[in-house]
Amino acid sequence: MTETTTQKQPIPPRGEFGAYQPRSPEFRAAADALRGLRQELFHDAFAYRPLPRTAADGPVARRLPGRLRSYAGHVPHAVVGLAALVTFWAGSVVSGTSEGPLALLRGLLCAVPVLVTLIRPVGAFWMSMVSTPVVAGLGSESSGDWPWLPGSFVCHLVVLVVVALRTRPRTAAWMWIMTAAYAFTVAVVLGWGYYDSNTAPMLVVSALALLTATVWHIRRDARREVTAQRTVTAHERSRRTLLEERTTIARELHDVVAHHMSVVAIQAEAAPYRVENPPPELERAFATIRENAVAALTELRRVLGVVRAEDYEAPHGPQPTLADLDALLANVRDAGLSVEKAVTGAVRDLPPGVELSAYRIVQEALSNTLRHAPGASARVEVSYVLGGLGLRVVNGPVPAPSLVKPSPGAGHGIAGMRERVSMLDGEMTAGPADDGGYEVAVFLPVPTAGEGGA
Repeated sequence: MTETTTQKQPIPPRGEFGAYQPRSPEFRAAADALRGLRQELFHDAFAYRPLPRTAADGPVARRLPGRLRSYAGHVPHAVVGLAALVTFWAGSVVSGTSEGPLALLRGLLCAVPVLVTLIRPVGAFWMSMVSTPVVAGLGSESSGDWPWLPGSFVCHLVVLVVVALRTRPRTAAWMWIMTAAYAFTVAVVLGWGYYDSNTAPMLVVSALALLTATVWHIRRDARREVTAQRTVTAHERSRRTLLEERTTIARELHDVVAHHMSVVAIQAEAAPYRVENPPPELERAFATIRENAVAALTELRRVLGVVRAEDYEAPHGPQPTLADLDALLANVRDAGLSVEKAVTGAVRDLPPGVELSAYRIVQEALSNTLRHAPGASARVEVSYVLGGLGLRVVNGPVPAPSLVKPSPGAGHGIAGMRERVSMLDGEMTAGPADDGGYEVAVFLPVPTAGEGGA
């Protein structure tokens, strides 16, 4: 005989805990809508938010002469002030009798909300809503416009547009809904005495105006976002290019230094066997040299090896040197670049790091010539001087009837050259030449045997 136990679902508490029961989707949607209304139109409705000045390099400022350009930042303020004057005229002259204190009061009631949009935009909307029935009560019964007299009509439209431009699109939607609610409420409560209502024109015109302002607002935000994204992308591309160049330099430095450290370690290990019966002190000295060389090589590989990518493979052949310049020049000649080479001074072997950096600098300079000055000729000058090595790569101007257009690259070739020159404590200048071309001049110091021994 088996006993079956059935677990019952707990019944939600009611009574004083009824507020904690789950709500329906309709209730949550209505609550979210009311929360949005409170946030947009009631929370800090009269907060001080002055209208900022426009940029001095904006589309309006660029079209103004020099003297007026300094005042271009106040163009929005002037436009709002002009709209307030038009609203004052419509409220005092068109909305009933044009004489007496009532006309002046109607004009002020219509113009003040427009001016308040400069400092308290949401508060100006509520002032326009309140002034509309007041102006209607002060207007002439023969005006024929209800519930918005001409002054109130213009005032409310201007306020809606300015507030929509200064706030979010959701605020514009809520203002239109509140305007429609006011219109239908007045039509139900007081509409029995009027036969000509301008509610429909107000709702249609205000909807079109708010839609235009919202589209402008969204387009401006999208343009700002695209500009910011482009800036971030350009910065990341620049950073990635520099990191790749530094990674390449670190890899090549690792290959060069690691080779020499390995040679030192091997020679220190083999040196005691080249001398018959070497003294113990000499054996200990060579052992210490070998241990230090191996330790330095291990540390070097640990530090510089982190820059290698997982799929990076060390080159199987030797790194290029200045002896390979002829092959490089033949390669660029095949690509269409007319280049000549000149060597001055006594050609001699230089440290591998200097040879490799000099080759890479010439290679990058010729690549820039192919990319930025298609059709121009170039000249490579290599000078072996007493204190180091001099390089000069200069190209002429682009021919006028050139069928090939320049192809801009990432723009970091010069930065990579400077990285290599700085690594060797050298000097570099790069800039336009006198004939309209471009010149890159580099000096890489090479210590003499006496300096190196010291």
